[in-house]
Amino acid sequence: MPTTASTVSAPAQPANSRSRVILASLIGTTIEFYDFYVYATAAVLVFPHLFFPPGNETTALLASFAIFGAAMVARPLGAVFFGHLGDKVGRKTTLVAALLTMGIATFLIGLLPTYHTIGWFAPMLLVLLRLGQGFAIGGEWSGAALVATENAPKGKRALYGTFPQLGAPLGFIIANGLFLIVAALMPSDDPSRPSEAFLNWGWRIPFLFSAVMVIVGLWVRLHLVESTAFSKAVNTGKVVKLPLREVASTHWRELILGTFYMLATYVLFYLMTTFSLSYGRAPVVPASGQLSGLGYSYNNFVMMLIAGVLFFGVFTLVSGPWADRFGRRKTLIAVTLGIIVFGLFWTPLLNAGFVGAMAWLIIGFSLMGLTFGPMGALLPELFPTHIRYTGSGISYNVSSILGAALAPFVAVWLWGLGQGSPTLVGLYLSAMSALTLIALLLGKETKEIDITE
Repeated sequence: MPTTASTVSAPAQPANSRSRVILASLIGTTIEFYDFYVYATAAVLVFPHLFFPPGNETTALLASFAIFGAAMVARPLGAVFFGHLGDKVGRKTTLVAALLTMGIATFLIGLLPTYHTIGWFAPMLLVLLRLGQGFAIGGEWSGAALVATENAPKGKRALYGTFPQLGAPLGFIIANGLFLIVAALMPSDDPSRPSEAFLNWGWRIPFLFSAVMVIVGLWVRLHLVESTAFSKAVNTGKVVKLPLREVASTHWRELILGTFYMLATYVLFYLMTTFSLSYGRAPVVPASGQLSGLGYSYNNFVMMLIAGVLFFGVFTLVSGPWADRFGRRKTLIAVTLGIIVFGLFWTPLLNAGFVGAMAWLIIGFSLMGLTFGPMGALLPELFPTHIRYTGSGISYNVSSILGAALAPFVAVWLWGLGQGSPTLVGLYLSAMSALTLIALLLGKETKEIDITE
């Protein structure tokens, strides 16, 4: 039976145990990010070959990235829809609905016919299901972050807020690891193109595997109970009829700040994953219609990426205790300055051979963990309980349009503008990070707020 505002009662419900909080916040985001990154990998590796007319490879890649970015447009809509449910009905029911939506969309992508079978209907259906993925993840992150932070012990809210953030590196590793296994079993003689067996049916396996992961995630989340903070909001009559209107009228400043807090994080991550997979696999000496890159095979570069993402996971965990000790704002100001500097050194690092490329990946993903980790606590702390799901979700997901939706597309355009050089792409990262730095300087520390209010 779905939880409703009238049936939630804090005294009658047991508290969520520490292990339940960690598992529920971690496993759901891992599955959601797995689904999201399965698409991101396929957008580079498969979809330009299968869902668009043959011809210019760069044009097909840009079209694939455009569909990738379409999901980011749907994310704020998902944040509003699921945020409304989360602030009115409860966190648990909303999280289950978001996970189901994502799982169904991902599974159906694995069943789609290609352009060679049904023509332009293939990319149209791909867009529709990609919008479904974006809509679902728009409601997932904020709910998972609230499960973690609203159940956190005193003084450890940023640490607990890193558990849903760990879903990003874990989902990335699982998604790309599975693609890597499938590609290894179906090897290609051309490092810039998957094998025919992989293109015919192998790419579908990671999408269909999502169904298994969703079943596990649902089992975990159905055992959750509502947080004390939400129960208190219900019992004191603070639940509002239209959370979106309340957020827009009373906390518009926090919405704007939260959106720009996330900007550098989004741009950095999608450059280090989606764009880098294109740049890393591009030939050193390009053919007509191609751009020059590092010239690695898909298997080799994905293994390099996974090694870098391990640092993402480690530094996500490291960032929590730092943010609890020094404050969210000070921690993120220091990290954002580091990202700005990192963007200025892209070309020297990437021109330094294998060692330089690995250093680039390790530094980039380490900075990613340090900037992403504190967001699990910071964005929810900007808003009171009765509008927290809506407010944090909108900030997080509107930023995805400015950052994630545009980053891969703009990066490929700048890559072409630089005639194969990544210099302009690095400068783009530094410029977007400067906007985040300004927002952090204008914001306030949230470490000491009472999250039950």
